[in-house]
This record gives sequence, C-alpha cells and structure tokens, in this order.
Amino acid sequence: MTFIEFEQSLSHANPPSGLSAALTALWHDARGDWERAHDTAQEIDDETGAWIHAYLHRKEGDDGNAHYWYRRAKQKPASGALDAEWRLIVDALLTPP
Repeated sequence: MTFIEFEQSLSHANPPSGLSAALTALWHDARGDWERAHDTAQEIDDETGAWIHAYLHRKEGDDGNAHYWYRRAKQKPASGALDAEWRLIVDALLTPP
C-alpha cells in the first residue's frame, strides 16, 4: 500500500483489511478516534508501538508521558507539527526495510 492509498482509505468507515496493528492505530487517529488509536497502540509491544504511543500522548498534550514513550521507542522526541510526525510514522511503516 502506498501513502496515497492509505490516505484515501481514511474516507471509508473501516480500515482496510490486512493493515498492521500499527497502521490501524494511525488510521483511527487520523479519523479522529484518539481512544481507539491509543487502545490499539497499547497492544503493540515493540518500538513501533512505543513510537505511536509517544505521538499519541504528545497529541494529547501529555509531554511527560510522550517523552517516556519516545525513550522506549528509541526515537528523539518530536517537536514539529503533529501531522508531520503522523506522516513520518506512516511513511516509515509503509516503506519496506
């Protein structure tokens, strides 16, 4: 899936089938469902889940908690626009290693 396809899927009522939990969390966040995004991110027990968790807490305005999750994700705390960080994470997840 490309970034454009992912972005276009946001107009649908449900996330595309086959999305990873990480992309599903970001999909829900982009659709305005922070709680569902957070619940999904909590179930991802790796650095990617921690990065999404950090982003979500930064978006929530809980910088202390966000910094904790950035450390767990081994990511430098973001300070730019939230939409730019969202795009960065989505791009990272859609780009094969």
